Amino acid sequence: MEVIHDGKQVRLGGSQRRAMLGFLLLQANRTVAASRLLNALWGEDEAPRTARKILQNAVYALRGVLASASDGTPAAARLLTRSPGYMLEVAPERIDLHLFQKWVAQAREKKAQGAPEEAAELLRDALALWRGPALADLVEVGFEWPELVAVQNSRLDVLEDYFDTQLALGRHHTVLAELETTVRAEPLRERLCGQLMLALYRCGRQADALSTYSRVRNLLVEDLGLVPSRSLQRLQQAILTQDPTLSPRPAGPGPVAGPTGDQPRGTVTVSAPAAAGNGARAARPTAGPAPRNPRGHSTDAPADRGAERRWVSVVALRTQFTPPPGDVSGEGLEDLMDDAASVVGELIERFGGTVTASLGSVSLALFGLGSSPGEDHVRQAVSAALAVRDTLGARTAPAAGAAGLTVHAYVDTGEVLLRHCAKGDAPIVIGAVLDESQPMLFDVPAGQVRVSDAVRRVTEDAVAYRPSGSTAAPWQGIGTRQVLARGGGVLAADQSSEADVLCALARRTRHRSVPHLVTVVGDAGAGKSRLLGEFARRMAAQPVPVRVLTTAAAADAGPPCVRAQLLSLYCGVRPGDDAPAARAAVTRRTETLVRSERTARWLLSRLLPLVDPALAPAPADEVMEAWREFFHRAAGNEPLVLCVDDLHRAGEAVIDSVAGLVGGAAPVPLFVVATVRPELLLRRPAWSGGLGHATTVTLGPAERITTERPMSPPLPAARAGHVQRAGGQGR
Repeated sequence: MEVIHDGKQVRLGGSQRRAMLGFLLLQANRTVAASRLLNALWGEDEAPRTARKILQNAVYALRGVLASASDGTPAAARLLTRSPGYMLEVAPERIDLHLFQKWVAQAREKKAQGAPEEAAELLRDALALWRGPALADLVEVGFEWPELVAVQNSRLDVLEDYFDTQLALGRHHTVLAELETTVRAEPLRERLCGQLMLALYRCGRQADALSTYSRVRNLLVEDLGLVPSRSLQRLQQAILTQDPTLSPRPAGPGPVAGPTGDQPRGTVTVSAPAAAGNGARAARPTAGPAPRNPRGHSTDAPADRGAERRWVSVVALRTQFTPPPGDVSGEGLEDLMDDAASVVGELIERFGGTVTASLGSVSLALFGLGSSPGEDHVRQAVSAALAVRDTLGARTAPAAGAAGLTVHAYVDTGEVLLRHCAKGDAPIVIGAVLDESQPMLFDVPAGQVRVSDAVRRVTEDAVAYRPSGSTAAPWQGIGTRQVLARGGGVLAADQSSEADVLCALARRTRHRSVPHLVTVVGDAGAGKSRLLGEFARRMAAQPVPVRVLTTAAAADAGPPCVRAQLLSLYCGVRPGDDAPAARAAVTRRTETLVRSERTARWLLSRLLPLVDPALAPAPADEVMEAWREFFHRAAGNEPLVLCVDDLHRAGEAVIDSVAGLVGGAAPVPLFVVATVRPELLLRRPAWSGGLGHATTVTLGPAERITTERPMSPPLPAARAGHVQRAGGQGR
C-alpha cells in the first residue's frame, strides 16, 4: 500500500489508516458504509466499543495526509463523508489497479481482433504493475478481504491470457520457466497446467508434460474427488499421439489451440507371448487415429474383415524397488527389474492374459483376447493382479537395511476394437480403457490392487473388496473369499473396511468444511476401540496434517470428564499439571483462537472450571455452548478430529455436547467419531437421526478374508525363491 506524490512516498501512519485507505481504494469513487468499514478493519461483530471513534480519527488523519499531498488540481484525491459512510474521490488513472484493468480490457480486444503481438505487449505492461500479492503489507498483519481474493484471481486470469498469447506466437521457450514457477504456486489451476504441458511438449520434454498431467490429476482426485477437465484430458491424449496441431503454427495471428473434440484413443499392438525373461517387453505401443462416437466407441473400423468389437480386461502394473539405505550405486537394479518382469509375464500368462506393452517399471496386460470371450476374463485379471502383488510385493515398507519391492496394480474392463491383421502379424487393439488404465496407477498406493466399479460388480462373489476412498479407483482388492464352514470364526481384516469408510468421511468433511458425526455401534468385544485406534493412526499419517484427539467416557468420572479431557488434550495440558498450569494453557490457546477480547473472556469464564474444579461452575447450557464454540474455532484454525470411545457410558450432558458439535453445521472441518453400544440407541431412539450431517456404522459378523489364492497356479519353487531373495518379502 503506497501513496506517491512528486516521486516521493507519502507517510500514511499505522496499519488501521493504511487498511482504511486500501479498502476505500478498492471501492474508489463509491460510498462505503461505516459498518462495512468497521467489519473490514476488525472483523464481523468483533469491533471494540470505541471502534467508531477510532474510525473517525483515522478519517481525520487521512484527510490531512491527502491534503498535504494534493497538487490542487480537480483530480486530487479527497476523502468525503457520504451517508451512510465515506467515499474516496480520486481520478481512476491515478490507481494502479484501474490501469491494470484498463490495459487488460484493451489487450483482450486486440486478441479478439487477431493481433496477438499487441495483446501480448499490453498484457505484459499490465502485469508489470504487480510487484507481489495485492496489499501484501496489509495481508501480512491479518487483513483478509474477499475483494483482495477477487483481485488476486483476476491477476491469475490475466497471467493465463498472457501465456496464451506467448504460446500463440511460438514463444514457448520464453515463458517456460515462469510457467513452471506459477504452476508450482497454483497447482490446481487446470488452464495453467495445460499451458505448461503444451510448452514442455514443444520444448521436447514430452515425459515432463505427461508428468505434469499426472500430478494435477492426483491432486484433483485425492484432495477434491474430481477428475481433470475434458480439455486437459484431450491435451494429454494429443501429447500421447503426438498430434500435429500441438506444434506452433508457421503463420497466422490467431492463438494456437490444442486438438478439439474427442481425441483418438490408445492403440496397442498385441505381440505373441515371448520367452520368459523378456516377454513382458516384447510389444511396443503404436498410435493410430480412431475418432469416437458419442457413446465412446471407436468409429474408424479397419478396412479388413478381421475387425471386431471385444470386451476385455486390462491390468496395469508398476513395480518399484527401494535400495538399502546408503546404497546409491544402483548395482544389480537392472537384473532385479528383469527378474520382476519375467515373473509378471509368467503370472499373466498362467492366468490367461497377454503382456502387451512394457515401459520401464510399468506393464500393461490384456485378458479376454481368446476365441471364447466371457466374464471369466475379469476374474482372471483380478486374480493375476493379486498373484503378482502377493508374489513380488510387500504390504509394508521394506525391512531396514534390505532392498524392497512394492507393486501397484489397477484393473479395469471395457470394450475395445480388435483388428486381426495378416497372418503372422500381431493384432491391434484400440479402446479408451487402454488409455485410462495406466494413469490410474498414480492413484494406487504401494502394495495395493485397485479396481473399477465395473470390475468389482462382476467379481465380488470371488474377491473381497473394501472402499479405497478414491473416486477414480473406488475399490481395493483384499484377497479371494473363503467362508469357513465351521467354527464360526470370522476375521474383519482389523475393521479395515470400516476404517476406510471413516477416513473417506473425514476427507469429505475436510474438503466441504461441514461438521460430521459418525456413530460406531457394536456389542462388547466387537472391536470398536480397535477400530478407533486404527482410524486415528491412519489420520495421523495423512499427507495433510490432521489433528486427532481421542478420549474415553467412564461412568464414574463425572459429567464434565469427556469435555475436560478433550479440552486439555487440545490445549496441551499434561496429566501432572496443577490447576494454575492448566488454566494458563487453556487461556493461551483460547486467546490464540479468538481475536476478540470480549469473546475470549466469555469462553474462558465457562471453560476454565472444566480444568480447575475449584472455580465456580457456569450454567450447564452456557458451558455446552462455550465448549462447542471453542472446538468450532479450533477446527476453523486446522482440520480437527475428535474421537470419544464408549460414549454410552457418559452422562446426558456430555452426550448432548457431542451431538451439539454438529448441530447448526457451522462451516468448519470438524469430524467427530463416537463409539457406543446398542443400549444408547435404546435410550435415545432418535440419536443422530435429526442431524443433517451424521452417519451410523454398525459392527457385525463379517466374512473371513484371506490372501490365499485358490485360483492361482503355483510358481516354480526356484523362481519364487529367487524373487524372495530379491524383494525380501516374496510369497
